[in-house]
Amino acid sequence: MSDAVVRLRKAAVERAVRGAGKSSAEMRRAAFDNANVPAAAAALVDKIARAAWTIGDDDIAAARAAGLSEDEIFEITACAAYGQATRQLEAGLAALAAATAAATAATGTGKTGGPT
Repeated sequence: MSDAVVRLRKAAVERAVRGAGKSSAEMRRAAFDNANVPAAAAALVDKIARAAWTIGDDDIAAARAAGLSEDEIFEITACAAYGQATRQLEAGLAALAAATAAATAATGTGKTGGPT
């Protein structure tokens, strides 16, 4: 991945987590990291990270009942999804790097054996 792409991804994360918003930067960072999430948002954030496709109206209603506003729910949801996507991207890139290193070591040529 190019340096420019890495720099832009980092800038986007910083803006999502630390930019202006209705929810606190601490809550958005916790949602992004899926760690130390305040109780009002914990169930929603965890569900976003583990089974986002199962989220329904009842999950949003529970967050609202716990005291979160619509804007806070939106921001926390976006940060949680962004964080999970980032973790998945990083895991995928690490797997590719490991596979490339293994292929290079197996061929002993410094190349992965694929077409040039």
